[in-house]
Amino acid sequence: MDDHRIRRRVLFGTGALLAAGATGLGPAAAHAQTGTTGEAYEPAAVEPDVDSTTEWGARRPNGTNPVIQGSPAKLIVHHTVSPNTADFSRAQAHAHAKWVQDLHMDGNGWRDSGYNFVVSRGGWITEGTTGSLAALMSGQRFIMGIHTSGQNGSAIGISNEGSYHAGAVPPAAQWESLVTLCAFACEQYGVPSSEIYGHMDFNSTQCPGIFHDRLPQLRDEVDAARDW
Repeated sequence: MDDHRIRRRVLFGTGALLAAGATGLGPAAAHAQTGTTGEAYEPAAVEPDVDSTTEWGARRPNGTNPVIQGSPAKLIVHHTVSPNTADFSRAQAHAHAKWVQDLHMDGNGWRDSGYNFVVSRGGWITEGTTGSLAALMSGQRFIMGIHTSGQNGSAIGISNEGSYHAGAVPPAAQWESLVTLCAFACEQYGVPSSEIYGHMDFNSTQCPGIFHDRLPQLRDEVDAARDW
């Protein structure tokens, strides 16, 4: 089983292990449990595993991706309207990230991949708009993506591999990673869990399909993940 899935399941599904002082949860989890002074404190949301644009072989942007100092006001969820593949591998996540970037740059004429982050059907998270991962880790700035007309300067765009406007439901691994990423982004930027929306809340579109119906559940699970 993939290590990234084990890590998330331990952190979010077995609180008893954390209470018992389980080890081997990875550097991000270990960092979350002790402060810089070495004193233990109640951890916030867990840092997810995200493959950077370098790791999946992104093209260079056509121009400069604008950097916005401060925090976004909200997170906006999307779907990529790609085939609902049964290939849940990391390689597929990388191939899909390239497909999205090519579509946005060559098909739409945009400067880069429009989404800040993309969650694959297998639960792998990839950085989209170049610079988004470093900005997220800083918690002090974000990169202006190209995902929601009128909202790009105030929101992080998180998309999900697949098409979900015709009754399909996201695989468990994809949903779990979406919760993980949203919880961490909300913590890093101080965004309330209630400020997670869908693309159709702002533009005339069917995006993000069933994810929009499940926004109340997503907000609740993100809130719970921030309290573990």
